[in-house]
Amino acid sequence: MKRVCMIVPNRMVKGGIAAVVNGYRGSQLEKDYEITYVESYKDGSKFDKLLKGICGYFHFAYVLMFHKPDVVHIHSSFGPLFYRKMPFIYMASWRKIPIVNHIHGADFDEFYVNAPEEKKAKIKKVYSKCNVLIALSEEWKERLSQIVPEDRIEIIENYSVLHEDALEERMQRECNNTVLFLGELGKRKGCYDIPAVIAQVKKSIPDVIFVLAGAGSEADEKAIKELIAEKGISDNVKFPGWVRGDTKDKLLREADVFFLPSYNEGMPMSVLDAMGYGLPVVSTNVGGIPKIVHDGENGYCCDPGNVNQFAKGITEILLDRKERKSFGEASWKIVKEGYSLEAHLNRIEQAYKQVLLMDV
Repeated sequence: MKRVCMIVPNRMVKGGIAAVVNGYRGSQLEKDYEITYVESYKDGSKFDKLLKGICGYFHFAYVLMFHKPDVVHIHSSFGPLFYRKMPFIYMASWRKIPIVNHIHGADFDEFYVNAPEEKKAKIKKVYSKCNVLIALSEEWKERLSQIVPEDRIEIIENYSVLHEDALEERMQRECNNTVLFLGELGKRKGCYDIPAVIAQVKKSIPDVIFVLAGAGSEADEKAIKELIAEKGISDNVKFPGWVRGDTKDKLLREADVFFLPSYNEGMPMSVLDAMGYGLPVVSTNVGGIPKIVHDGENGYCCDPGNVNQFAKGITEILLDRKERKSFGEASWKIVKEGYSLEAHLNRIEQAYKQVLLMDV
């Protein structure tokens, strides 16, 4: 059995990368390959993060020396995470082990396009050591092709788990007038636009509830809550914090619409999760989102920052039972036909087979 060493965040980390990787644990992938997980990051204080990173490097070095893998699969992103993953790439390269770099990044312009030439050269040098880069959408393949040749980039979209019973429950119950957001509370995710959206929706649906389930920096959370207070809509908003497990499941079942007003995305797990529960989606036409949110079919795909479009779409779905039902069924069907965990893992295994045939 071939060995794979996967560089991952701690399973309790907040965010999409951990959500993707957690689906691998106990899956068919572990039956087909001998997987060793090396954790390189955890949430917590700066000291906790630093210690986890250092331990990750030592753990990886131990694996390379005494349990040499056939493939190294690195889950990476842009910004600080790029630099944290650099040592893993160099260490695997020195040991002549093929590298699959699974890129979950979002803000490509800040990371590469607008970067100084010195930084661009460093990014190209690091990525050149990776045998296959995994992009989350066709758009991201085009962007990454500015750094490496297209034939070294594979598109493997994220996945969802289907909850048919949740869809059936929603079809039978009355509308709760509940809109759910899951993710980081910050500017990139469009959260500063949400208060204005709530105020508009409230004009037509006074008892609407927006559940903003997630966490952000102290400054971002404070600013968002201040905007909500200024508009006098505090009674229409709930902040349950970052949710997992049964709490997350309950929120997804009780919601009527999923809302993600992001400015930058790859292929957001939160949208796929919501679609697996049969939720209509109102989101933005960035990254891989238009591939899964089909405007007018399972929700509305709006321009980032367009508060009027967001509010109009959410209001229409909440007020129109027939549309709400058809959109929810379409979301579930889109996931079932093209974004299952099984299909995702098959493509991951194809990437492994591809690099195993390469000369490193």
